[in-house]
Amino acid sequence: MHFLLLSVACSVLVSVLLKLAPRRGLDVGQMVTWNYLAAALLAAWLLRPPAASLHQPDAPWLALLVLAAVLPTLFMVLAAAVRQAGIVRTDVAQRMSLLLSLAAAFLFFGERADALKLAGLGLGLLAVAGILARPAGAAAGRRGWMLLLAVWAGFALVDVMLKRLAMAGTPTSAALLVAFVLAFCGMSGWQLWRMLGEGMRPGLRHAFAGFGLGLLNFGNIVFYVRAHQALPDSPATVFATMNIGVVVLGTLVGVLAFGERTSKLNRAAIVLAIVAIALIAFSSSR
Repeated sequence: MHFLLLSVACSVLVSVLLKLAPRRGLDVGQMVTWNYLAAALLAAWLLRPPAASLHQPDAPWLALLVLAAVLPTLFMVLAAAVRQAGIVRTDVAQRMSLLLSLAAAFLFFGERADALKLAGLGLGLLAVAGILARPAGAAAGRRGWMLLLAVWAGFALVDVMLKRLAMAGTPTSAALLVAFVLAFCGMSGWQLWRMLGEGMRPGLRHAFAGFGLGLLNFGNIVFYVRAHQALPDSPATVFATMNIGVVVLGTLVGVLAFGERTSKLNRAAIVLAIVAIALIAFSSSR
């Protein structure tokens, strides 16, 4: 169970670091760039992904390139959502991306839809609608809920891409390593453009913060994998504990540490999200 707790903590700490970055004068673009170098090095060292499938003539390089483009883009959107909409609503939107992943599994991957999963899907959609609602006193405008929608759809897209790559015979660990390396290369090119065109000044403090972000990002992934390995007969328990844990801890941190406001509708949506996750997990365990 300690692996799950560590994974939940890493996930929420990613949001905390992104929330604190502007307050500490840290450049998020540089942080995200160095984050992928750190994640790639850790993946190569700890996961030791098999590369044989990538040497095949039918290796899914196009899908890997798409994944490598989506990951850093989503990270930048996540950072903007945390700043604009807060940790509470962003973490719920991130975890509710499982609804789109589940819908994709029904439509494209042949997963069977039962009553509990459909009930969880319906409640989850209500939760998403509720979490998009702007709390009283929050800044007006469409930017907040548009960023939350982008987070919701983006994390689901990453999950679907990883499933498609796995079906093509590419292990998830290998797909992630390649995506991390390509994302670092792409983000490095963008930072060079910022330096030459915008006068952006790189700094070691941004790099160190980025390596910390990469450590948390990778820790979230590897501890979740280790939790499944430690509890091989309880995948639904791992799934539910991870997602509910992030929603609950993210809510506590956002409200207590950062004083984020939530409306009654937001709070009802958080409860619905937890119930939806529990229904989907229970259905998968039967």
